[in-house]
Amino acid sequence: MVHIGASVALPAKREEKKVEYLELIYDLIFVYIIGRNNSLLHSVTGGFVSLQQFLAYAIGTLAVIQIWNFSTYYINMFGRNGVRDHVFLFVNMYLLYYIGEGTRLRWEGFWTQYHVAWALILANIALQYAIELRHHRDAPDAARTIRRMIATLVGEAVLVLAATWITAGGFPVMTLAAILFGMAMTGLLGGEKKASLVDFGHLSERAMLYVVFTFGEMIIAIASYFEGWLTLNSVYFSLMAFLIVVALFLGYEVLYNRIIDRTRTDSGLGFMLIHIFLVFAMNNLTTALEFMQDTAVRLWPKTLFLLGAFLLYYLCLIALMRFARKGLGLCRRFLVPALAVTAAFVAGMLILRENMFLNIALSVAYVYAMFARMLVFARRAGRDD
Repeated sequence: MVHIGASVALPAKREEKKVEYLELIYDLIFVYIIGRNNSLLHSVTGGFVSLQQFLAYAIGTLAVIQIWNFSTYYINMFGRNGVRDHVFLFVNMYLLYYIGEGTRLRWEGFWTQYHVAWALILANIALQYAIELRHHRDAPDAARTIRRMIATLVGEAVLVLAATWITAGGFPVMTLAAILFGMAMTGLLGGEKKASLVDFGHLSERAMLYVVFTFGEMIIAIASYFEGWLTLNSVYFSLMAFLIVVALFLGYEVLYNRIIDRTRTDSGLGFMLIHIFLVFAMNNLTTALEFMQDTAVRLWPKTLFLLGAFLLYYLCLIALMRFARKGLGLCRRFLVPALAVTAAFVAGMLILRENMFLNIALSVAYVYAMFARMLVFARRAGRDD
């Protein structure tokens, strides 16, 4: 996740940056990584996922999304879709396979390869910035931003390598420190003209595509509802699971197509930060939907896990409304009904936790109620504009 610290003077109107074919190919490796990270939650012990498993999943998810953010911001600011961009991205793709292979519950035998590959990816992106520096020697603001990004990437790479040898009682404290260092450093690189190097339209489209790939993993996960003999019960639960995924997708679609102002001038730091938690919530929802039909998972923890994932997902969508078009800003007219529906949903889920038949129906009602609220809000606010 990169915070652009400075800028060069640009024309008032610049050519819109398009998402390149190369970027889509690069994103495919993250589909594989999403699946590997989600697999960390598939082993249930004592009726639920252990704290160690969940921490490993959370840290692995943050690390991978951060790698994607670093790459995305470089391409957004300086990518030219040339031979150099192709070579560097394909090198990162190759290294990401080692991260994916090292993403497992029994990580001890893969700890070194995971962190060495991660550090090499950071160094690879830093080298891209270093090469780019020669094109901006006459633009001191841009050159300063590039140098700071190099320092951030190299600094995090050093911490990642240190994490290869340093743990605290088996807990990857240095791994977490490396992630937090990258976030903190990019957050300190702000400046008054930070947004002029960033094409927000391109950045928002890249974030949307990552969300779509994450939905792809969710679609694959609910295929388990269609397994076994065709019965009335199996049809009911498979239909409910499918309807939930559709409503989640439609909610984001309304936000992206009708509410977000993709022409705005913005560094995109907050936008991308919210998407980190949005993707995290979606991954949790993917696992929570699988847990709903798993009798080995205890009722209380899986109900609370599902509730937490739903609430985080819609909290992120609401937070993204700060990037809305004129006349579509967040207001009481949307918030009060949304909060009322959410409170009723939470209460109903807790009361009906022992009845999965009604529980999943209530989940369907909630996600469609939230989708309807977003759709009505977008239409009414649009008429007021």
